[in-house]
Amino acid sequence: MSCWQTVQDYALRSIGFGERLLPRSDFTLCEHFTLIGSGLIWNVYFGAVALGLGFFLATAVALGKASHRFWLRKPSELFIFVFRGSPLFIQFFLAYEAFVLLPKVGIDINLGFAEITAETRWLTRAWLGAVFVLFLNTAAYTGEIFYGALQSIPKGDIEAADAYGLTGFTRFRRVVWPTMLRLAWPAYTNEAIFLFHATALVFFSGFPAWQQRGDALYYANYFADKTFNPFVAYPIVALYFIALTLSVIAIFNAVNRRLNRHLPQDQRRRLRIRPQVIR
Repeated sequence: MSCWQTVQDYALRSIGFGERLLPRSDFTLCEHFTLIGSGLIWNVYFGAVALGLGFFLATAVALGKASHRFWLRKPSELFIFVFRGSPLFIQFFLAYEAFVLLPKVGIDINLGFAEITAETRWLTRAWLGAVFVLFLNTAAYTGEIFYGALQSIPKGDIEAADAYGLTGFTRFRRVVWPTMLRLAWPAYTNEAIFLFHATALVFFSGFPAWQQRGDALYYANYFADKTFNPFVAYPIVALYFIALTLSVIAIFNAVNRRLNRHLPQDQRRRLRIRPQVIR
């Protein structure tokens, strides 16, 4: 089988397209790269969805923590403390065990005028359950980053907004939120990089790979078990994640330039990437 045929058969296997059966013997380097790259689609999905949804929850949590109202501040502080204070792997484990205990037929919700059934069986699948955990985890870390940025907004910016008559949501949208993002973006970039790295933990969590449609580490482990040689498959995973990291840096650097476009060249904040080895 040629390498191009291998790519056609296995490039999209992790999402249900192509050959259903995995190769059993005589593994080629092309099969390693193709199947592990196919699994990386799930890692990108986990990270992109969790990061996108977590961004909005993190903004709300940061505003809640900065609020003077007790009923907003304390729940936000507790949320950040719990998810930043416990290991991500333990969060995966506890979430999966909790989702398994939910009734498989769903939960009935009475709305008064109608009764609906909320599906719960999909929460034990990685595509939903694992994303939910990553979403809450990154929201907590990002919320703390955004809170620090809120506290660092120059008072002169707020006074200038007041002088122009900007109040309430208008002031937040035009002054506070853009400044918060500009100040928080370098640290947020590091959080995004770590989040994509953390998607590798999904393989070790209790969330199963449905019909052998796993992430990059799932296929790397498959090849390592079959060949008894971990020094081919796992370095390929590392190369893929390095490429993914460079892509994240490029995207976030473009956004950073956009956020700082109004500043003089010597005052623009540059991204300083400090990947976390362990959280």
